[in-house]
Amino acid sequence: MNSIIDIKELVQYTKNLTVLYVEDEDDIRTEFADLLRDLFHTVETAKNGKEGLECYKANRHDIIICDIKMPVMNGIEMAMNIRRINRNQPIIITSAHSDAEYLLKLISAGIQNYLLKPIDHNLFLEIVFNLSREIIRERELVRYKANLEALYKSIKDAIIVVDKKCAVIAANNAAKEICGVSFETDMGTPIVSQLSYFDKNTIEALIQSIINGIPIELSHIACQRKNHLPQIISLSSYPLKDASGALSGGVIVIKDETRLTILEQEIHERKKYCNIIGKSNALQKIYSLIETLSQVQSTILICGESGTGKELVAEALHYSDKGKNKEKPFITVNCAALPDELLESELFGHVKGAFTGATQDRIGRFQMADGGTIFLDEIGDISAKMQLRLLRFLQEKEFERVGEAFPVKVNTRVIAATNQDLQKKVRLGQFREDLYYRLKVIELNIPPLRDRREDIPLLTDHFLTMFNRIQKKNITSLSSEVLKIFMAYDWPGNVRELKNILECAHVLCSQSIITADDLPEGFFLVNNFRHSAAAKNNPDDERTKIVHALEKTDWNKAKAARLLGIDRKTLYMKIVKYNITENRTP
Repeated sequence: MNSIIDIKELVQYTKNLTVLYVEDEDDIRTEFADLLRDLFHTVETAKNGKEGLECYKANRHDIIICDIKMPVMNGIEMAMNIRRINRNQPIIITSAHSDAEYLLKLISAGIQNYLLKPIDHNLFLEIVFNLSREIIRERELVRYKANLEALYKSIKDAIIVVDKKCAVIAANNAAKEICGVSFETDMGTPIVSQLSYFDKNTIEALIQSIINGIPIELSHIACQRKNHLPQIISLSSYPLKDASGALSGGVIVIKDETRLTILEQEIHERKKYCNIIGKSNALQKIYSLIETLSQVQSTILICGESGTGKELVAEALHYSDKGKNKEKPFITVNCAALPDELLESELFGHVKGAFTGATQDRIGRFQMADGGTIFLDEIGDISAKMQLRLLRFLQEKEFERVGEAFPVKVNTRVIAATNQDLQKKVRLGQFREDLYYRLKVIELNIPPLRDRREDIPLLTDHFLTMFNRIQKKNITSLSSEVLKIFMAYDWPGNVRELKNILECAHVLCSQSIITADDLPEGFFLVNNFRHSAAAKNNPDDERTKIVHALEKTDWNKAKAARLLGIDRKTLYMKIVKYNITENRTP
């Protein structure tokens, strides 16, 4: 038997199906039953319509093949009885007759598959193939829909689907429990009216997200429905598109984080500690160390890259002291900002006439911090002379003012910070080893932002709130694209760089959501970020953008650096690199 049907492909559909073959002629029944057994999982046979009907009632076969003219009960009568049980039952009728009477009966019974005897094997296999494939695909579709519906119903987060006019068109069971949106009663109503208890900024961001097709993710939103307990929720909105790719609405996912927030509070997981923002494991360890060290008077060395927040940690060490020390002074000195002579006078003070310009006595920062804390930032930049004087103070807790021989004794805790490798400087003979060990009685290492990326959303929320207050604007969030860019970037300038970039974007943003278009050009251009590959390979383009920023700010380098999203030091280096000279238009 030569068949135009690929038997292997056919078996892929029939191998799990059952078939009932009803035929009163023994030879034909035997021949086709053998053929069917090569294809189907189970094949049953019957000699007449009545026997076939009873067999079907017992086993409900996937496909029925039957002759018309049979004793006791003919094929059409059997088919009509089966269709009363299952009106969609696939049935193939075979017959040696083709008169109009039979055709009308077949049509009335809803049977479309009709084969004349002698049966053409290729046509028979084609009909079997089509029916089997349709059955399997319908089952897969039913199973897929059932799984999807089960998943949709079982998700504990509220899922609400809205059209492009922001009207509710679907909602799962959790939506009613979490935010009061019911599939039965609220279809077609504006989502704004259903979530009216959300704050105005959240609603505005949600509406803009749906209308403009911009994904958003908002977290830690406090709200309270009427006659319900307060909630802490997170909200995400994603664009919904039709088959042609046109925007047709949005999918809103609302997660109730109230219980999680309470649990976080119970286990003392902090997102903000003494103005330090972050919930990462790395910062949780820093928080615990601060609590432990806040009440000890040992010298502490804080190490970390520029912009990681070393001064904030020093402040936290001072102000988290549960004793009276936190009421005492906290004095900060940037050791790299002053030349050696001025730094000595600044730290230890001087007497009148000690040097030219010393017209009166002056107490130094160590004396100002008596009973409290002095924070020596950029300690790695002090000279050998200052290293020796600082070592003596740490050993004796006393010093002489410049121009005076009488020692002054104070009780001041020293916290030092550096972004340099002091061990390397010790090996190179650039930093005293004995001072190094005096400073690092206890060492705190502050992780860079790239090692605690989960803190970035918290930091951006904090800075947005701060900039909104300062600039009298109402920017609610970052777009999903910007957040992904921020999460992918390595932040060589750490939190300080993030703050500067966000401040620039906040100034440039004219809507309620910051998008990638609001980010400063320099963020992609000057920094070695992966999105700036084209700019990095085109120095002329980089030079043009720097000149443009300088001209736009009337050659104010500080403003130009902020516009480009870099620090002034980097800008100066670029100016020298590209030999940029000031050229003001008169």
